[in-house]
Formats: sequence, C-alpha cells, structure tokens
Amino acid sequence: MGRDGTWTFDGEILRIVPGRDRGVHKLRQSLGEVTVPLEAVAGVSYEPGKKGGRLRLRLREGADPFIQAARGRIPDSADPYQLAVEPDRTGVAEYFVDEVRNALVIEQVPDAPVSRYLMPGPSVPLTAAAGDGTATFDGDSVRLEWNWTVESTKKSAGPQRIPLSELTGVEWIPAAGLENGHIRFHVHGSTHRLAPKYDPHCLVLWGMDKETRTIALLLAALTARLPHPSAPAPPAAERAALTAQATATGTGEGPAERAGKGSEQPDDHDTLLRRLRELGGLHRDGVLTDEEFAQAKQAILRRF
Repeated sequence: MGRDGTWTFDGEILRIVPGRDRGVHKLRQSLGEVTVPLEAVAGVSYEPGKKGGRLRLRLREGADPFIQAARGRIPDSADPYQLAVEPDRTGVAEYFVDEVRNALVIEQVPDAPVSRYLMPGPSVPLTAAAGDGTATFDGDSVRLEWNWTVESTKKSAGPQRIPLSELTGVEWIPAAGLENGHIRFHVHGSTHRLAPKYDPHCLVLWGMDKETRTIALLLAALTARLPHPSAPAPPAAERAALTAQATATGTGEGPAERAGKGSEQPDDHDTLLRRLRELGGLHRDGVLTDEEFAQAKQAILRRF
C-alpha cells in the first residue's frame, strides 16, 4: 500500500483500491475498487525506478470490459492496473510479484485471449456529459439528451432512446488538438452518413478531462453488457431475424431510429413478404436448417 493505492492478493483474487491522494488520477478514483480474478491475469511485473518503482498488471486479452472500451484513449496515469511504489516498499512489491507469478504457475492460468468477460463493468446508472449533450445508461437502454449548444438537426430529432438490444457497437474518437472528437452509437439497420454534430445517434466531444472520465466509465458499462467481440457468431436464424426486424418498414431504419421520431411506423406487408421469400430461398439452398428457418419465419410473421 502507498499514497497511490493498495493492491491485495489472497491467492485467488487481486483487489485494487486507488488512493485518495490528490495526485491519483480521478478516473481511477471514479472507477473505485477493482476485483481481478486470477484467471483474468496474464502477468505482473515490478519496474524499478530512481525513486521507488512501479507495479504493472497485465490482463488476458478480452478479460476486462474497461480495457476493451478505454484502450489507447486514456493516459497511463488513469490506468488502474499500474501502481506507483514508494522507495521503502520496493521489497514488498517484488515479493508481491513473486506470489502472483507462483499462483499463475500453480493454477496453470494461460495468458491466451478469452472469449468472454471475466470481470464486470462499472455499476449503472451512469451519465456522461459531452459537448452538445449527455448520454445516460441504465443497464437496459442509452438515452441521449441535448443541451443549448446542439445543432438544429439534432434538436429537431429530440431526445433519443436506444435499447441495448438494438445497439451493435459504439465508436469513440477522442478529441485531438483543435479537432473535436465524438462518440457514436450504432444500431441495427442504421447507416451513418451525417457528420457527428448532425447525427442524432452521436455526441460531440470537446476533450475535457471530466468528459473523458465519464465517457470511459459509461462505455465500459456498455461494453460489459454487449456481446464479447471474440464470442461465437449468433446462429443463422438469429441473424436472419435481426435483418428482418431492421428491414420490416422498408426504410432501412432500425426500431430505435423510428422511436426517435416519436411514433412507430406501420409494417410494410410487401417488404415482409419479400423477406419471407428471401428466407425461403436460403432454406432451399441449405443455408438455414429447418429449425432456423422456422424461427426466422415466425419472427417475421409476428410483424404482420
């Protein structure tokens, strides 16, 4: 333990608690205590320096949603898996590294990537403030609300609610120099042709420290609840159902986009019939099994 924080290892769990000193990055303090199971650890090292040194924990690729969301977008000082070691604690730090490494060997923990998150994301609800609005995530949906600086296009569209089931991914481009960044929410069936300041599924980022902190936490919570990037692809029936749902109105808009317009448009029966014929062709060609075809067909028939 030290001014920068405390790391504790009991043989199975590594607990990381950030310090409350003024020099500790506020993102680490906002993230709070992090509990890392041994199976999520790929390695640990102690790097000696002129005044003390630094502990550095390396996690298995894909184990932590926070790293997945924030990688390359936050400074090293905000990394919860680094700890500044004071000069009188260097011996303890070296002993700590030996103990964790021994446990990894004894438990035969591989350092290979994983296909599921081994750690939970931040608790919700969370709100992140951006340049032209805010994003709030309650665990079920993301709500975008605009402030007085928003462009008229977004203001006319009104607040946006995006159910988690409709979200396919999030794009985070940090601000760089004089260039604004953005965070864009991708939904099923949507195509983004508008610049960030006009896109109602997008928030403009100005690059302030508080903005970066809140965005990182919100995206980590979202990432933990979205499908893992290395998880197996959904079965063909599920893919077909999602495609049918996104194209049911014949507009190319997903349900979240239609909800943003204030009311749901009626289903286009010609479009639904065309989609049924497409599924029939996939079934005849052997792309879909009998069971997958039946499930996908029922998903479309429910739209009539």
